[in-house]
Amino acid sequence: MNEAVTTTALAPPGGFSFVELFLMAHIVVQAVMVGLVIASVWCWAIIFNKIVAFRRIRRRMDEFEDEFWSGQSLEELYRKRAEKDVDGLAAVFMAAMREWKRSHEGDRPALASLAQRIDRVMTMTLAREGEEMERGLTVLASTGSAAPFIGLFGTVWGIMTSFQAIATAESTNLAVVAPGIAEALFATALGLLAAIPATIFYNKLANDVGRITQQMEGFADEFLAILSREIDERL
Repeated sequence: MNEAVTTTALAPPGGFSFVELFLMAHIVVQAVMVGLVIASVWCWAIIFNKIVAFRRIRRRMDEFEDEFWSGQSLEELYRKRAEKDVDGLAAVFMAAMREWKRSHEGDRPALASLAQRIDRVMTMTLAREGEEMERGLTVLASTGSAAPFIGLFGTVWGIMTSFQAIATAESTNLAVVAPGIAEALFATALGLLAAIPATIFYNKLANDVGRITQQMEGFADEFLAILSREIDERL
């Protein structure tokens, strides 16, 4: 009986739910919490979008490689791909073939430095494709590095609120300092909640970009070698 009465007396009235922690927090800490929640939602949106996009790019690249090495002529493959939206390996292939065809227009094909021109256009296409894949990853990197410090700012402000409450009440009773400490720890938790997934998935997605880019660069080198042999035979 006595234990039950003691437990009831120590329990904070109404408890400390997340909503209550937010509502009782100082306006500055509330702004920090809202910012961290928005950053977390934004990061998860980027993460899911990139995972789906990279999976689609890898599938399309595998399909294109199978088609490229199937034995059909480059002209036929170019005509088929000209009617579609291209990315990845197909984008590199189309850029090289457009330069190849432009160089063969007219009565006198411009073959002298064609290999260098094709190499440049493929390099530019690789750079554009890489930039497209990396778009949004800066948000993950920034959130992963800045969110803990933003949460720490909310923590410091919450601790300041606790000390102000102590000074006003002239008491160090737990009921006086608990709200400020609770909101401070809640801000820290939100900062980590935003930063940890952002950091983990930034590293994973950056690694995926590196692997996809490496595959594209390997294809570009092989395709350039094929076209270079063709150019040498025509000179």
